[in-house]
Amino acid sequence: MTTHDEELIERANAADRTPVVFVHGLWLLPSSWDRWADHFEQAGYAPVSLSWPDDPDTVEEANRHPEVLAGKTVGQVADHLAALIGGLKRRPAIIGHSFGGLLTQILAGRGLSAASVAIDPAPFRGVLPLPVSSLRAAAPVLTNPANRNRAVPLTFDQFRYSFANAVSDEEARQLYETFAVPAPGAPLFQAATANLNPWTEAKVDTENPERGPLLIISGEKDHTVPWALSNASYKRQRRNPGITEIIEMKDRGHALTIDQGWQEVADTALTFVRRFV
Repeated sequence: MTTHDEELIERANAADRTPVVFVHGLWLLPSSWDRWADHFEQAGYAPVSLSWPDDPDTVEEANRHPEVLAGKTVGQVADHLAALIGGLKRRPAIIGHSFGGLLTQILAGRGLSAASVAIDPAPFRGVLPLPVSSLRAAAPVLTNPANRNRAVPLTFDQFRYSFANAVSDEEARQLYETFAVPAPGAPLFQAATANLNPWTEAKVDTENPERGPLLIISGEKDHTVPWALSNASYKRQRRNPGITEIIEMKDRGHALTIDQGWQEVADTALTFVRRFV
């Protein structure tokens, strides 16, 4: 647990408010949620933007020392987040993006969430589509097996395709310089082989009645997690006795949580959370 995590958990426990936990995905840090955290705090919640193990405090530090990000697996990160959430006095809502969306579903499947929002979530075992755009977005990592144990940065052109294809070139450049950090390769290999490995960590308990309400948000123009993947996750989750919904955000790419239209997505998530907590 970092000092950042400790402070946020202590602050949330001291407040008479429902916590909202934010979980980032690959190539981003907890700071990517800063505007969301302010927005949810103003709406009456206690925001908690949790780190993955060994996350540096800043984008600059992460880019200087990418080695600290390497080697993290889905199971390791899920257990780390579950332990942090266990320090909260009240069961939180959980909101995650990309691999953070997969982790959100894993945590919800463990009964740790009062309500969950998975935004453009990475696929888990049982999600079968393999869109060409997803394979291209993952290619910077998956084309080299050695990347499983490395932290891999994206070039601007790779970021432009996988994250920022639905914004202007100028905004894409600004997002890249502000938010992009190297990412551990292991989770991508785990997701890519999940349907071939019965023991994969990239799996979700979709049937646990304690999962709680779940919303999946899909960006219409997302190359990394297109509708086919989000909808396949939704169909798996729909087996749960809890409320399961899906919304498509028009004209939005994978950067929808950090680009200039972030508040529309945040308000969509907030409206869902408010219905239940």
